[in-house]
Amino acid sequence: MSRLLLGVTLERICKAVLLLCLVHFLIMMILYFDVYAQHLDFFSRFSAKNATRAHPYYNFSRPNGTAPSYAAPAGGAGSTRPESNQLVSEKPLPPCPEVPPALVGRLLIEFGSTMTMERVQRENPDVKEGGKYIPSDCRAKQRVAIIIPFRHRDHHLKYWLYYLHPILRRQRISFGIYIISQNGEDTFNRAKLLNIGFLEALKEEPYDCFIFSDVDLVPMDDRNLYHCYDQPRHFAIAMDKFGFRLPYAGYFGGVSGLSKTQFLKINGFPNEYWGWGGEDDDIYNRITLNGMKVSRPDIRIGRYRMIKHERDKHNEANPQRFTKIQNTKMTMKRDGINSLQYHVINVAKHPLYTNITVDIGKPPARPPRG
Repeated sequence: MSRLLLGVTLERICKAVLLLCLVHFLIMMILYFDVYAQHLDFFSRFSAKNATRAHPYYNFSRPNGTAPSYAAPAGGAGSTRPESNQLVSEKPLPPCPEVPPALVGRLLIEFGSTMTMERVQRENPDVKEGGKYIPSDCRAKQRVAIIIPFRHRDHHLKYWLYYLHPILRRQRISFGIYIISQNGEDTFNRAKLLNIGFLEALKEEPYDCFIFSDVDLVPMDDRNLYHCYDQPRHFAIAMDKFGFRLPYAGYFGGVSGLSKTQFLKINGFPNEYWGWGGEDDDIYNRITLNGMKVSRPDIRIGRYRMIKHERDKHNEANPQRFTKIQNTKMTMKRDGINSLQYHVINVAKHPLYTNITVDIGKPPARPPRG
């Protein structure tokens, strides 16, 4: 009897376990299909939502709805599948900083060591042919043409290029350097050569700033930034030959800068100053007579060293300079960029500068005395 009861009990227990397993199995199947249905619904809604959204790699605001080009993917040259890190698109460069971070400040300038053009070229590999340079990591706010009136100063030019190229590159300036060489041995005319440099530089690039520099002047501080300002700029305010002082309030010589608008407003520089002296004062008069003011750097920053030299032959002091300076108001509208005449003889592109040789004519014959 006891064995019979034990068997019945075991049978009931087994049936209960089997029933429990069946219920568990049914519950698991219900849960599985419910989750599966939810996933189907999610993916169907996601696909429908993105069917009307442009792919992030494509920009249908482009002309003709064209997509950007891509570099060849890693899967092979013939593959057209774009990868996120293979999108070819140049990001716009940020503007160059107002205060370039690479500036050094006060510089040691010396002219005792032997200088060769090969050395200058070797130390300035980033400069393009013709003396052109554009910063690679930022967008310069101005295009600057640096104009140098020139004749028989090759020794000075090597030093100028040696020091100025690194300075200008540290200043994050987009620039081109133009040497305007007066042909022949007639009386030198600095201001006329500067006018020519203005026009000839504009034939190559849409410059909006012009720095006019003598070849024998090198800045002693790279914080003296070679670009244009709201007012005409006088850079070389403290030369060693003047004891690092401004010689007089109206001095505008050595190195100066004007924007294209400012230059045209004063009708450029005078063409009739043959020989040394006077043209800088005439330019200063033109600036003030046209309602502008000369801006200058701090005297501690606007310091320059001059390469010592004898006065050039055929660049003797102009005996008429004082009379001409007094008549600037009457002459500036007819003597300047609007009356400039010259002839280009040769344009040569060198690794660090562009040389433009010009015929500027001869000074007018002076009437005999007495």
